[in-house]
Amino acid sequence: MAYMLTHFWPGATEENYLAEIAAVHPPNALPEGQIYHVAGPAEGGFLIAAVWDSKEHEQRFVNGILLPAQPVEGGFPNPVVAYEAEVFNLQTA
Repeated sequence: MAYMLTHFWPGATEENYLAEIAAVHPPNALPEGQIYHVAGPAEGGFLIAAVWDSKEHEQRFVNGILLPAQPVEGGFPNPVVAYEAEVFNLQTA
């Protein structure tokens, strides 16, 4: 079952995002199991939403790649506000 993860970093910028992505994503690709990634500035910070093909792939990325890479030089400055959920409805164009 697909799995969703959202991260919001208060006070973060596009430059912080680019530093993080360079450190934790393969160049010009998504991590294994990630099927959707969207990111952008939001009021008061920066927001990322990702959909994974399974919770196992999401957890493998978070615990095996994302967390061990922290802190990233030039990356996100504040603790993250994270939400996770099994995907109930996924629609594409």
